[in-house]
Amino acid sequence: MKVAVLGAAGWLGRSIIANMQMHHEVRAVDYSAESWKSWDDVDGAWRGETAYGDIGDYSSVDAALEGVDAIVHAAVYSAGTPGGYGIDDENPFRINLKGLWNVLEVARQREIRRIVHVGSCQTVHPHGVFFDADVRRPDGSLYAVSKRLQEEMCRQYHEAFGLSIVVLRPDYIVDSRLGIGKYREKLGKEHVPCRNGWVCRHDLAEACRLAVECEGLEFDVFHIVGTSEAAETCNVERSRQVLGLRYAGDLEQYR
Repeated sequence: MKVAVLGAAGWLGRSIIANMQMHHEVRAVDYSAESWKSWDDVDGAWRGETAYGDIGDYSSVDAALEGVDAIVHAAVYSAGTPGGYGIDDENPFRINLKGLWNVLEVARQREIRRIVHVGSCQTVHPHGVFFDADVRRPDGSLYAVSKRLQEEMCRQYHEAFGLSIVVLRPDYIVDSRLGIGKYREKLGKEHVPCRNGWVCRHDLAEACRLAVECEGLEFDVFHIVGTSEAAETCNVERSRQVLGLRYAGDLEQYR
């Protein structure tokens, strides 16, 4: 298949395109050539096919998705620091919501067979409720609200138009191979110790590929969490049973 990966130059996107290119044709989509500089020192230069454009612009998205069979939507507004979404910042709405609407509408118009959307969720519900596919994240930050609305948009497009959409719900994404988190913080007992909710970005990338390939899915939601205790509080076990995902990231070394 030819798979477009949106947000390809980002922390997660780099691991997705590295994984996906071993199995499929990949078109890496991001805002501009400058976007790659953020992680070139960690992941090296990308030598594959690229497309550039503003995800908030429908025509740019339409052009970037021409001729693809599947989409992995990993683009998200990154403020650069934890909690960095400002109260007057319009980018979470333009990028996270209008951007996803553009992707879904282009997919509908072009009859693209599978969309995998990288959402976000907690691993442990604050009220002790088990997070299955129908239990939404309850927190109310601007980031959390935009990510929940993204998931609802995916549900709506499936129900209204029959699009085949898989939503993946990671919690906090780290790199267990390099021992760093997405803000480049060092992982480990003396730095940032492992907590329930972590997932290695390479395991999440594998989940994206498996979700692209998995036959028979119409609409589904999976928590993608690599910590051993996560199965007690969220539906991470279904990623093993349905997608066939095997979590390879060694997170225990950072406890």
